[in-house]
Amino acid sequence: MDTPSNTVPAAGGLLRQSRSREHRDGAGSRPLPGVGLTKRTSFTLPPGVPMDEWSRIGRQIDTIAASSSWWLGDWLIYGQSQYPDLYKRAVEQTALDYQTLRNYAWVARQYPVARRRAALSFQHHAELASMTTDEQDQWLDRAEKFGWSRNELRNRVRASRRVNRGGDADADRILKIQMTVPPSQKQRWMRAAASESEQDFVNWMVSVLDKAAAATLRTATAGQL
Repeated sequence: MDTPSNTVPAAGGLLRQSRSREHRDGAGSRPLPGVGLTKRTSFTLPPGVPMDEWSRIGRQIDTIAASSSWWLGDWLIYGQSQYPDLYKRAVEQTALDYQTLRNYAWVARQYPVARRRAALSFQHHAELASMTTDEQDQWLDRAEKFGWSRNELRNRVRASRRVNRGGDADADRILKIQMTVPPSQKQRWMRAAASESEQDFVNWMVSVLDKAAAATLRTATAGQL
């Protein structure tokens, strides 16, 4: 049986093209090329696929790849809710790894659909899934604003945690410095931290003090020579 020319077969179903009927059948248009054949380890396109159609297919594949973790997580959540006694058996009949699906579902549960950021990957969200809602939103805002990769977000979070584990005495000293600085100056510093160095305020302040201390030591050493 021939596959209709307005579909591109994909694993588990068909990806329908976004072309309108007017584009397919209108005056001056040419028929769409044959379909692409998808297998588990390959995707084959026929000769003569127009550049714009090839580009559109690539964008569609990219969207599916970026969305698949969310889809699988939501799919498992649905199965757990609708078929609590049967969903595990259904999962076993697929090639899907149950533990991986559970991880996807756990992340998906931490983020209602309205809080998911389309500009950030599933992996960005997974990095922050164990945090409170406010912390998640704060870090997602930063990652989206500054275009951080997943690894950059992970490194920023770890650096922030190291600073926070510095001890109560260090935290008290930082707090006292903040309280003795005029509010207008503090706001200027915080803007510099966010817009110029792409760091949170505490990390930016620590890096500035480190640089100042190093410069002072170099000056003192030079004076002794």
